Amino acid sequence: MAIQILDARGLKCPQPTLKLTVMAVKMEKGDIMEMLADCPTFEHDVRSWCARSKKTLLWIREEESMKRCQIQF
Repeated sequence: MAIQILDARGLKCPQPTLKLTVMAVKMEKGDIMEMLADCPTFEHDVRSWCARSKKTLLWIREEESMKRCQIQF
């Protein structure tokens, strides 16, 4: 199980989700992606992406002026 970090701070919708989609093809079953973003719609977008992609959103939390989440593949 590998953990990959994807820093999408400074990107606006839909760029964080597009970067996530590109990185997803490199992930193996059981791997975890930790993602950081400061886009105002990020939480909604990542929840929708996980539902569509059938990936598990382990957690999402607010940290200072950004959101951080982990997605299990």
